[in-house]
Amino acid sequence: MEQLEIIRSKRRTIAIEIKKDLRIVVRVPLEMKDNDIQRFVMEKQRWIEKHLQIIKKRNEEKETPFTVEEIHALADAALKDLPQRVAKYAPIVGVTVGRITIRNQRSRWGSCSAKGNLNFNCLLMLCPEEVRDYVVVHELCHRKELNHSPAFWTLVECVLPGYKEQYHWLKENGSKIIRRLEP
Repeated sequence: MEQLEIIRSKRRTIAIEIKKDLRIVVRVPLEMKDNDIQRFVMEKQRWIEKHLQIIKKRNEEKETPFTVEEIHALADAALKDLPQRVAKYAPIVGVTVGRITIRNQRSRWGSCSAKGNLNFNCLLMLCPEEVRDYVVVHELCHRKELNHSPAFWTLVECVLPGYKEQYHWLKENGSKIIRRLEP
């Protein structure tokens, strides 16, 4: 197996990440024993191999990066579209919001601060409308639940009963869109 990079930090869980250059990063709690880390990695061997193959395939697929003009056009479109969606769904969720910011991010579709400010990725404009609705509702629900607890997901489902389909669409297609941000 490829070389493992172990990163110890003040965390409670263990996580495996496979980088684009095929490095395997294992993030673990400070006190976790090496034997336990090795056992966990061995248990996840099939997952690791599967995702190594996925990343190798992605690395072979050459995506055309977005131009600066394309990013600006997406951001302009998002500035018109996403605040309207927020205005539609905020009363349904029963929350207010602060500032809405549009960015081009490599790792997030949206985020919500404790102060109620919302950030959205301009690349959402390349997603179906239902997916944009899901991301907006997801972030609005964080105004009530700043976590991903069962209560949070119940709230999302109350507003968008079919949200899981949109969630899966992002899981399956989102990374291909985001990869175009990279040179």
